[in-house]
Amino acid sequence: MDGCLVLLCFAAPSWRAVPQCVPPIRQVLRDLARGKAFPTCGMAGAGNSASHAWAVAPHYCPPQYTRVFDGENGPIYTCDYTGAVSVLFNGQPFTRTWWSMAGETVTDFSPAAKAQLGTWDTRFDEDYDAWLAMQPPPPPPLGPGD
Repeated sequence: MDGCLVLLCFAAPSWRAVPQCVPPIRQVLRDLARGKAFPTCGMAGAGNSASHAWAVAPHYCPPQYTRVFDGENGPIYTCDYTGAVSVLFNGQPFTRTWWSMAGETVTDFSPAAKAQLGTWDTRFDEDYDAWLAMQPPPPPPLGPGD
């Protein structure tokens, strides 16, 4: 697996829109689902890298994809996604692509990535905005006599 191609594809505005990216990204997602290591890129250079981590709700899962269920001993948290691939460019976060065992992905683009790319897949932001709109309003602040 060409780790450098995978790094570039995960940093693209939409890896699905780049025909050369679809096969390697689908393969790396299958490999990750099977417990294989994330491919490395020897030519990435200083500060440019990609890494994988498993999703663990609620600590490492975006709030819009975290589900909470009542359990016998308290809440049970699950994440809609299995893991995430994080890409750094120049040592700074660029993208984080959340993936599921079914091969679904959604990408969180950093402000730096958005500024550099100009256009990107906005699904992560749209999902977050929809989740935020469904949250109950905060309680009013207490007054001096409360």
